[in-house]
Amino acid sequence: MGKELKLYPAARKGVLLELGAIDDLREMACQVRRDIIRMLAMANSGHTGGSLGMADVFTALYFRILQHDPHNFWHNGDKDLVFLSNGHIAPVWYSVLARSGYFPLSELNSLRQVNSYLQGHPASESKLPGIRIASGSLGQGLSVAVGAALGLRLDGKEGDVFCLMGDGECQEGQIWEAAMSAAHYGLGSLIGIVDYNNLQIDGEVSDIMGVEPFAAKWRSFGWNVFTCDGNTMESIITVLANIKNTPDRKIPTVVLATTIMGKGVPFFEGSMPDKSNWHGKPPSKDDAVKALAILGETVFGDF
Repeated sequence: MGKELKLYPAARKGVLLELGAIDDLREMACQVRRDIIRMLAMANSGHTGGSLGMADVFTALYFRILQHDPHNFWHNGDKDLVFLSNGHIAPVWYSVLARSGYFPLSELNSLRQVNSYLQGHPASESKLPGIRIASGSLGQGLSVAVGAALGLRLDGKEGDVFCLMGDGECQEGQIWEAAMSAAHYGLGSLIGIVDYNNLQIDGEVSDIMGVEPFAAKWRSFGWNVFTCDGNTMESIITVLANIKNTPDRKIPTVVLATTIMGKGVPFFEGSMPDKSNWHGKPPSKDDAVKALAILGETVFGDF
């Protein structure tokens, strides 16, 4: 049996989930990377780079920042909501959902299989706990998050709404329409997190359709903007906790989390001339064995 982190559900806004020390969180992020590699190698299909790159952010969210109750997902109350807009990095989400108790770890064996709950992009029809919408049609998730934040306001609920996006995805016009709406309605409960790795499936974001000056654009649309090192646990937690603990937020917030695609395994991290090689490519069985050896086993154990 692997080690389990004890869950302390927060009951009100402003109380963080305390799930161990920074070293525990780093080790969990390593285990999440192991899960991602094993899932993708078993399926022989899926997106390696972004999933590995965002392992630290997802670990920080689900094991330290979010107010959530995995065992009562469909009775949300005043808990936080999470939407993954760039749904192709579903493996990292599935791992942290299973590891935090939303569904059995054994389900991770079924990634991308016929009739599996865990499709290549998140699906909603099976009502898998943790997943509220189908996603992966890029550009749409922030619009859903805006609607959810408005819905919580109308219902008098106090949870925050997190929306995870990719920087390449922010080439989509719908992102900016949603950003404008969020500012117009003063959605202080809305927190965007962008995987800021400057890579998309065809190459570098800056070459294909540059989004810079990125932070200035968000500010000009009426958002608070923070940056963090998306592969350093302390940096992620410091920024997200600061936002979460700021009372009476009046406008939406976005965090630009600088990450390395494929982080944790050097030969997945990309090299010239094709840094985006591992964006939508699964590891071979041999690559998986090598990658798992580099990461090493953790106290949490493989699924």
